[in-house]
Amino acid sequence: MRSQSEPIETKVEEVDDLETARYRRLPSLWMGIVVLLTAASVGLAVNQVFHLGFFQLILGNVLVNNRYMYLIAGIMLSMLFLVMPAYKGAPKTRVPWYDVCLFLITLGFTLYYVYHAEKILDEAWEYNPPEHGMYVSLFFWALILEGGRRAGGIAVFIIVLIISLYPTYADMMPEVVSGIGQPLLNTAAFHTFSEESLLGIPMKAFTSLVFGFLLFGVALIYTGAGQFFINFAFALLGHVRGGPAKVAIFSSGLFGSMSGGPVTNVLTTGSLTIPAMKSIGVRTKTAAAIEACASTGGVLMPPIMGATAFIMADFLNVRYIDIALAAAIPSLLYYFGLFMQIDAYAAENKLSGLPKEDLISLKEVFKDGWYYIAVFAFLIWMLIFLKRESQAPYYATLLLLVINQFNPRHRLSWQKTKDFIYAVGGLLAELAGLLAAVGLIVGALQVTGMTGTLTNDLVYLAGGNPFALLIMGAITSFILGIGMTVTAAYIFLAIILAPALINTGLNPMSVHMFLLYWGMLSFITPPVALAAFAASSVAKCNPMETGVEAMRIGSIIYFIPFFFVFNPALLGQGTFGEVVIVCLTAAIGIVLVAGGLQGFLLGIGSVRNWIARGFLLIGGMALAMPGGGMLPFSHMQLIVAAIVFAGTAIALTLVTRQKAA
Repeated sequence: MRSQSEPIETKVEEVDDLETARYRRLPSLWMGIVVLLTAASVGLAVNQVFHLGFFQLILGNVLVNNRYMYLIAGIMLSMLFLVMPAYKGAPKTRVPWYDVCLFLITLGFTLYYVYHAEKILDEAWEYNPPEHGMYVSLFFWALILEGGRRAGGIAVFIIVLIISLYPTYADMMPEVVSGIGQPLLNTAAFHTFSEESLLGIPMKAFTSLVFGFLLFGVALIYTGAGQFFINFAFALLGHVRGGPAKVAIFSSGLFGSMSGGPVTNVLTTGSLTIPAMKSIGVRTKTAAAIEACASTGGVLMPPIMGATAFIMADFLNVRYIDIALAAAIPSLLYYFGLFMQIDAYAAENKLSGLPKEDLISLKEVFKDGWYYIAVFAFLIWMLIFLKRESQAPYYATLLLLVINQFNPRHRLSWQKTKDFIYAVGGLLAELAGLLAAVGLIVGALQVTGMTGTLTNDLVYLAGGNPFALLIMGAITSFILGIGMTVTAAYIFLAIILAPALINTGLNPMSVHMFLLYWGMLSFITPPVALAAFAASSVAKCNPMETGVEAMRIGSIIYFIPFFFVFNPALLGQGTFGEVVIVCLTAAIGIVLVAGGLQGFLLGIGSVRNWIARGFLLIGGMALAMPGGGMLPFSHMQLIVAAIVFAGTAIALTLVTRQKAA
């Protein structure tokens, strides 16, 4: 490890490489075009969010909302063809002729939609389009599908293609899944002209909320916040029992809330935390699994979270801060579970921390990066107290960039500023391409009337049993999470499955959060387990073994979604007393579960008897499970059961230890 005068760092250049690995290294001309288009898009977003009236001042005309969304969607989609190669072996350092053509054609179509934006609204072109509008829509539909393929992969392309074409064959389907049919050209017009398809919930969330928060997240990374959080974690926890493993949990949680991607998080923070864990004796596969679990949970950690949280706010018609506050308790419980498992593992295996003299001091860390915490506090203040959700990330980004220029270590040079804008453009273009494509799914199901039909059919299949529907939801979310991005999988299920679950009497917030959590689980669960496999490549160990170990270490995340559906108090949806009780019992239950899984209970020591460990697990689960909701048990009954099982386990352990002595 480094000396105190030489702090632990992650190099910003390495973060840049990871962020732009999916993107081209563009020549100067094309880089300049992307930077200009990104800056123009940010300017458009600022004009719309802050109601500056720039277009009214210059052109004497208000920028109507659908014209604004067409501008953003069109610019981002055209940029996607520049920054993301068409296939794996496509050129990475130049733009091939076919991508130049797609770029220009997309911009041309965008101008068409922007020019006709008011007519589209006034004359209801989604139902009564002119002939030229139908043909333009058909070509634009194809461009959206190609953008979705590049951004989300072939699975997204196939699913979106089949479902977006559904209106053309809905009337020929069996009665249980039949719907209102319409011709191909009319379907194309509905997809691009209506406010329920291309301009539906996903794109509305993107242009109103996601845009600003992604800008803030990239700004944090490029101004050195990732380095600050890792240094902070090492200074705070590096010297304690199993220190580097606890650092991985803390730093990956903070960094993950900024990056929004488990794999990117693993490759960024894991390159430092995994070797540090191995250096104190943590098994290689365990080190990789810890990092994978910590990085996956970061996407569920407020205040930034991933793009899915903003789309969820639109589906539920609530403020984003309500989503963030609801996500806070489950994500903290998840990280607490990871922390307790690591502490028990370190105690049982006698793993010490790193020498204090090899670590940077907290004083030095705060001296160098105090303003990151100040900016986070400012963002939260604006979100919670001022309730300016759409404007808050822009103010926070501006404040961060201004303060950062006074720090000589992280000051943005002109080249670094261009790289920052390019990274923003690439990330926004990728997400816009995905959301535009997934929006077609929403439109197809709405125009055919299938949303309500499928909801009723699912309730009928489950016999109105919410438990059966929850199991169906968990399995479907997990499977879709394997083949699609979490955002795409969530949107699909929020349309099809969420209404069915809500119709059985479940809390809407719990249902939507349940689908999000189970979609995320594919990142640490074999056979795919992308985050675990990425961590295994850093640690140089067997990927499948890492995935199995990640399942064991992150096991609490498989139960938490069911817990907050059983009782929404775990999402803060209840009285203050109820929320305190379920949180307290869940925390104590997690300690018992960690003790059972790792064979070491805090305050008792080693628990090596397998019967005792089993009783600890049962007692911990009983205590962690919230009573007073869907389950036919009260808090007191569950507490008594937990005391019986955990007490038996502790007594058995003490008796066994006394006999051995």
